[in-house]
Amino acid sequence: MAPSLIEKVNTLINASLHGMVDKALQQNSVAVMDEYIRQAEKNLEALEDSAATVGGSVRTLKRKYDEFAAASEKLDRDIDTLILKGKNDLAGAAQAELNTKQQLAQDYYEQWQQQDNQYTAMLDMRMKLEARLTGIRQEREKLRALIELAAAKKVATKTIKSLDDLSKVGDEEITSLAEQVRNSLDTEDARLDMATQNLRDQIDDAVRGGEIDRQLEERRRRLLGSQGGGGQQQTAD
Repeated sequence: MAPSLIEKVNTLINASLHGMVDKALQQNSVAVMDEYIRQAEKNLEALEDSAATVGGSVRTLKRKYDEFAAASEKLDRDIDTLILKGKNDLAGAAQAELNTKQQLAQDYYEQWQQQDNQYTAMLDMRMKLEARLTGIRQEREKLRALIELAAAKKVATKTIKSLDDLSKVGDEEITSLAEQVRNSLDTEDARLDMATQNLRDQIDDAVRGGEIDRQLEERRRRLLGSQGGGGQQQTAD
């Protein structure tokens, strides 16, 4: 995902609902909230497209890793068979090929894990932005009703610059509605805090493909040495 998109989405997620409401009251309009909704919808669509691309890459990398891991396992068994049959030249060539395949498998695994981490983070960001967008839409409707009510009663004057000012007005209906908006904003902020705490910021370390500690000479000592020991025991009997 492009860094600019990450920054835009994070800015939208962390946008202050209280600040937007206060600005809307100052302007006596919900235009600032409408602009937020447009930007959030635009970037949410871009985020979903990017997530789909990365998700496809995750599948591809995992498939390639599985293919090379399976080929390495088969080749590993074949080398044992070649050594037992005394075909040392073929065993040496196979060992070199095994080393290459194991390295490729490891490279694909690390890329797979990196992309999967990014994919998971993008899905988390999408969930949080969707939640934020839903909250803004709900508060927009409440605020629109509040502004219309205040205008109708000639309460929304230039001296009213925030919810704090509005809540001091004596009219019970307007004061109650202002408090409802305030409570809703606090709830949305609390939900965002919970989502942030649940964001998975750690993943399992990429498993390193084991060091190549079973090289050709070690195999020969283990396999042929074991056979030699068995033959000596039979002779003694």
